[in-house]
Amino acid sequence: MTSPTAAALPVLDLRGDLVALFRAVCDTPSVSGDERTLADAVETALRAYRHLEVVRDGDTVVARTSLGRERRVVVAGHLDTVPLTDPPNLPTRVVGEGAHAEVWGRGTVDMKGGVAVALALAAELDAPAQDVTWVFYDNEEVASDLNGLGRLARNRPDLLAADFAVLGEPTSAGLEGGCNGTLRVDVRVPGVAAHSARSWTGANAIHAAHEVLDRLAAYVPQQIEVDGLVYREGMNAVGIAGGIAGNVVPDECVVTVNFRFAPSRTVVEAEQHVRELFAGFEVVLTDVAAGARPGLDDPLAADFAAAVLGVTGGAPAPKYGWTDVARFAELGVPAVNFGPGDPLLAHKDDERCPVGELALCRDALRAWLTATPAA
Repeated sequence: MTSPTAAALPVLDLRGDLVALFRAVCDTPSVSGDERTLADAVETALRAYRHLEVVRDGDTVVARTSLGRERRVVVAGHLDTVPLTDPPNLPTRVVGEGAHAEVWGRGTVDMKGGVAVALALAAELDAPAQDVTWVFYDNEEVASDLNGLGRLARNRPDLLAADFAVLGEPTSAGLEGGCNGTLRVDVRVPGVAAHSARSWTGANAIHAAHEVLDRLAAYVPQQIEVDGLVYREGMNAVGIAGGIAGNVVPDECVVTVNFRFAPSRTVVEAEQHVRELFAGFEVVLTDVAAGARPGLDDPLAADFAAAVLGVTGGAPAPKYGWTDVARFAELGVPAVNFGPGDPLLAHKDDERCPVGELALCRDALRAWLTATPAA
């Protein structure tokens, strides 16, 4: 892919109106694998600030202060989105006025609101009370081996060294601790091929797949308390494939199943649970990522919760979806989710974010990053 010239890049005014910045970030399409233009714009904007050291790794941009503070925190967000709708749900549009206004469009929830807040604060806070590493990364919405944060952990782990991390994932401006793990398997149902005019000489694999679907329909997902937060699990068919022609009885049907599991389960335990559910069928593991415990008993997490919830109100809640807090947990860095946007609207065609949540998240993060940390 050819990088656009500087003249063609969208201009991101990091010190201007926050809603205008938010819309500019959203209006730069950046579907997973096509983040280059937005990454270039982010890098160009951040390099204008002398208090930041800016590093580029692929389409991931890192900016950090080096003030010799006692503690360092990471504030991170992904630049990519899921594909646009048809017709495209960009450019963004504003619906409503004043405190009730909402910005509609792809990425407004997942998660360019968090990105805009981080960009604005990265430019503004030239002397935060804690050193800050701001991370804007690519390929979060696709296979985990492509994830820009994971690539950064492999290529430059020093850039992720920190005492605490905040992911700007949508939480409706609330604090969500940890995250569920996620696992995908292909459940293979065998059959015997035959001409459909003489179907009795074969065995229809698609028909036989009802047993897999029946087990899923009867499955009762658990609600599991982990460190004071209750995580809801889920076991769902997310794909089904079978058949090679309109006149052939299929000899195989594959049901793809996604298991969202509480962070108290290990990856091994989650896989074993799925294999037990589909005993008698061939089960092929295709993708898995561990969850992360809430970690809210960590002193820095407690400081963050007190500072942020003092501005936004509410109480900590669990994160049901998988997020990159799990990657930070693997690195030994406590992390939480905190950002504008209702996570129930993520990836939906009517994705939208209240403008009031942008300012609320910015003000809460600013208050925490400029406060003297507790001893």
